Amino acid sequence: MSAADLAVARVSRRGVTRWRQGHPWIYRSDVERRPSAPAGVVAVTGPDGVPQGYALWSPASEIALRRLAGPEEAPPDAAWWHARLAAAMARRAPLGGHTTALRLVHGEGDGLPSLVVDRYDDCLVVQLLSAGVDACRPAIVDALQALTGCAGILARNDPATRAREGLPREVTLLAGAVPRTIEVVEHGIRYLAAPWDGQKTGAFLDQRENRVLIGERARGAALDCFAYHGSFALHLARRADTVVALDSSAAALARVDEHAARNGLDNITAVEGDAFEQLRQWGREGRRFDTIVVDPPAFAKHKAALEGAWRGYKDINLQAMRLLAPGGTLFTASCSFHLSRAHFLALLQEAGADSGRVLALRALTGQPLDHPELLTVPETGYLKGALLEAQD
Repeated sequence: MSAADLAVARVSRRGVTRWRQGHPWIYRSDVERRPSAPAGVVAVTGPDGVPQGYALWSPASEIALRRLAGPEEAPPDAAWWHARLAAAMARRAPLGGHTTALRLVHGEGDGLPSLVVDRYDDCLVVQLLSAGVDACRPAIVDALQALTGCAGILARNDPATRAREGLPREVTLLAGAVPRTIEVVEHGIRYLAAPWDGQKTGAFLDQRENRVLIGERARGAALDCFAYHGSFALHLARRADTVVALDSSAAALARVDEHAARNGLDNITAVEGDAFEQLRQWGREGRRFDTIVVDPPAFAKHKAALEGAWRGYKDINLQAMRLLAPGGTLFTASCSFHLSRAHFLALLQEAGADSGRVLALRALTGQPLDHPELLTVPETGYLKGALLEAQD
């Protein structure tokens, strides 16, 4: 492929500036001349006709162009995809001895916008989240197979973002075979990922290091709120005397019991219930926990929901703080992109003040190595956590 073979998009000066400041997105309003081509790779020029590089083109999307390469590089072809994917995987090398499940590609965080690739043992789960990257599917699949020798590749193309790109929401097998469940070994803990129908691409890989962090500090009576399949609970159970895994889903809790048995742990009790109501009830009963995890789903999935999300995050953390035994430890997290780190700390400060407790901030956490957050691309970051210790 040569630059002459590609359709050309001309973008505004504002679009050029955005790229030069390190953000890969150019919005529809900054495309002065649309490419005369379907979704895929296009060349990009500024308003003066000076080449700016190459991008993924999504004709129906508000994010019309996503930068792939600069003007000094060759146009992205099959060899380019192979090299860029190989570079992303190489950055994950330090994780190899600790887990059999990790994110190989974190979209814009790896210079591969709108592409997610997660590895579960010898299988891959991908998400092609824009029309531009979806058009490059054959080259991506070929490169992934060559680089990993995987047994199968599953496309979890069911996020809502696909609909905004004019793409179908679907779960599709792209190569080989991928089982309904895959055992993951994570820092000595075994659990089952569900690539076809589990949360995200099958498991919450982004909390891996946080599970180890609180697991190493666990003691006494422990509580895992919003436990889902019990990934936090399993780590807590290795040091705590007892662990309560609390979730509103009976199906999820059945998996908690299965995971406990798989790890030879008999100190985990699954409790079905609404976390907000259950924590209040335990507070009225005077119950206390030495170790608590609060890892709720994203309460703010869009900016308009931020006010309600603030109230929800503050309330659940307030109840957890009140349940914390003297000297106890609380790990709390938010995976809402629209709730910034500053907002997260502010609501924890408010909850701490309302709880009447004396709480020390022992650690602030972000995303692990395989979920890189770029300073110039805030959209690559969403996860933030805090480790708190009761001083009273």
